[in-house]
Amino acid sequence: MPRSVPLLSALWGHSAFRYLAVGGFCFVVDVGLLWLAHDLLGVPLTVATPLAFLASFAVTYTTQRLIAFASESKVVPSVARYTLLVVFNTLATTGIVWLMDTTGAGWLAGKVVAVVATTIWNYFAYRYWVFATPAPRSSDV
Repeated sequence: MPRSVPLLSALWGHSAFRYLAVGGFCFVVDVGLLWLAHDLLGVPLTVATPLAFLASFAVTYTTQRLIAFASESKVVPSVARYTLLVVFNTLATTGIVWLMDTTGAGWLAGKVVAVVATTIWNYFAYRYWVFATPAPRSSDV
């Protein structure tokens, strides 16, 4: 058996690795939707960016919840927290993509910068806020 299998298994055991793997997949979905809307369908960038980002909402929430964090937290509160984070991320992503595009770097460079920024802060927000399993109440123990 190749030595890479135990290494991959050990890596997969860490939420940060799963988060990045799932996030990579979700990035492809998001950028693909942005490309489809803006480049193929001609939707203005300031409309296409948040549309693509929001359209990937269900894919990202579900895969991060089930695969990256294996969360057992209640769905409704985690969806509410995730929604608040998505609103913040949508505004931040739209602003970063627009700013990078207006400076001549292009929308794709802006999207990459936005993804790097949101990837860093989202890991901690997901782990400690969105998908955090609540501590048991004293009456539950």
